[in-house]
Amino acid sequence: MAGRSRKKKEVVRVESAPEATTEHSDDRPTWTPTPEAKQQATKFRLIAAGLWLLAIAGEAFAIFWVLRQDPVNMVLLIAMIVVIGALAIGGSLLWKRANRLDPASKSEPTRFFVQNQLGAIITVIAFLPLIVLIFANKDMDGKQKGVAGGIAVAVAAVAVYFGIDFDSPSVEQYTEESNIIEQLTGEDLVYWTRSGSVFHVCEEVPDVNRESQDGRIYEGTVADAHAAGKSRLVSYWQREAINYCGYTQEQVDAVEAGTSGSGDDATPGDDATAPAEDAATP
Repeated sequence: MAGRSRKKKEVVRVESAPEATTEHSDDRPTWTPTPEAKQQATKFRLIAAGLWLLAIAGEAFAIFWVLRQDPVNMVLLIAMIVVIGALAIGGSLLWKRANRLDPASKSEPTRFFVQNQLGAIITVIAFLPLIVLIFANKDMDGKQKGVAGGIAVAVAAVAVYFGIDFDSPSVEQYTEESNIIEQLTGEDLVYWTRSGSVFHVCEEVPDVNRESQDGRIYEGTVADAHAAGKSRLVSYWQREAINYCGYTQEQVDAVEAGTSGSGDDATPGDDATAPAEDAATP
């Protein structure tokens, strides 16, 4: 709020992801991850693949051993369901981190979909046959099927939720955001808070200066921001640039004319009309 004094927050430089490079095609720079970022992404993907393989192995154990016992060991079956879910979720979270370091391109729609939603796909593979065979099992009574099947469905639903990437990153998004920031400020440098979901044009914007538990504003490249879990550039970056970062309407218009579009319909104006997208929590 205007007129309210606040303690100046510490600005911390983040170097979680090495600065990305650009390749030029059709006179426009295209974002590409550095070899270091790709190496880290590969490591995350290998670990995720290992966790998913263990989840599928757990499914096979539950199908070909646990469900074939007479009577079925309900405690062991439920434990296996929980373990499979935990392994699937762990793999999905690591896979998402890898995708933020080395995203897919929308120019390859099938690969883009599979790469970003692979966690959900693997989770369905790890649970669907098991759920079907639980309800079809002849050595379990109706109550046992209801309990085990219900738990399996619930755990599978949670795991699928964690496997879905609702903000699928793409090379095109990173390119667009990097171009906007570099054309406006002259360098690939953005700002965010730990609790926020988006990143911003400069450290003076109110969203990053709200009170927070760690009292810090983080700065780094667009790739750094995504690696830190931020989904995108704030939609009303034009307002921020003009009202708080010292840029003019003409400079913002020039940036918008030089890019393919910021992906939102925000227009510069009074900041009071812009909803806070990045409110930090204490």
